[in-house]
Amino acid sequence: MMDFKKDDEFISELLKADEGEVLDFKQSINKSSKIAKTMVAFANTKGGKIAIGISDRKKITGIDVDEELFMIEKANKEYCFPPVEFSYEVYEIDRIEGKELVEELHVLIINVLASSQGHFYKNPDSSLTRYVRVKDESVPV
Repeated sequence: MMDFKKDDEFISELLKADEGEVLDFKQSINKSSKIAKTMVAFANTKGGKIAIGISDRKKITGIDVDEELFMIEKANKEYCFPPVEFSYEVYEIDRIEGKELVEELHVLIINVLASSQGHFYKNPDSSLTRYVRVKDESVPV
């Protein structure tokens, strides 16, 4: 059973922050290969948080937690070499209209740990590319 956290203050502070060297917002993950570049870049820089279920415009859209975790684990296993270390937390946000609870939305926070080991993205041709985080982008070096 998954542990859902309710911490409106944490989510509120997260939404005040801008994407950058240690934070990336993703509405959802539709390609494991693409998110792997972000994971590798965070690991090679200072570490960072990937907030899944929040759009670039900072709107909470919610996600299917199991599906997004599957995509993260697939990205780490198939495209990160060596795999990066990460932990995750799931936050439950109540969407209320008037005084009624309309729905509960879930946001997945992936905490990628900084690593001195050096991590690479596995390209389709099996070559390896090192990425680092520069401002709000994952950049090959």
